[in-house]
Amino acid sequence: MPERTLNFGAYGARGIKGHEAVARQLDALAGFVATPVTARRGLLARLRYLTRSDQSRQAARAAGLTVTDRTLRAWLRGERAPSKRNLERIETAYRAVRRQNVSRYLVARLNREGRGTRVEFHPLNQSQVLRPRQRVVAYRTLRVRRWDRIVEAWAAGDAQALDDAWINDAVVDLGSEWGQYEYVTNIGFAA
Repeated sequence: MPERTLNFGAYGARGIKGHEAVARQLDALAGFVATPVTARRGLLARLRYLTRSDQSRQAARAAGLTVTDRTLRAWLRGERAPSKRNLERIETAYRAVRRQNVSRYLVARLNREGRGTRVEFHPLNQSQVLRPRQRVVAYRTLRVRRWDRIVEAWAAGDAQALDDAWINDAVVDLGSEWGQYEYVTNIGFAA
């Protein structure tokens, strides 16, 4: 197996790491609240999600939202507004709890009882690379059948584990060309 790319973009190629594109697509599938946390409606939606059960409250505390119940009630009633720092904590905790809650569902949908999910690899952008240095990198599709480690790393928010799982459980199945798809413009799949 070839080593990973160490000096990406030296000749002008543009793209993102494959695992980052996968995380972005999994985030889209998770169905986060679209209204920003800075708007009253978005704040209330996130707070209700984080406080609807004891399990949600514990997960929110574990994710970094460590305010008192009194403060949470004041935010929900509109008596006080959270600081900018607390808004960031609310958003971080909401995303972490939402990822944990939908991860089992996503694994089941993506694995599809062993049939897997078709994944589209959109190659990196070489429009800024000089013609002699460009290489032929085609659009590819692949059926990924093992999503457990990928979704688990995404739910935990561990970028390194997600990168390792994505390369070892999916991209390596492209064969000897897998290194060409370490960086991509997009990864597409549905659940």
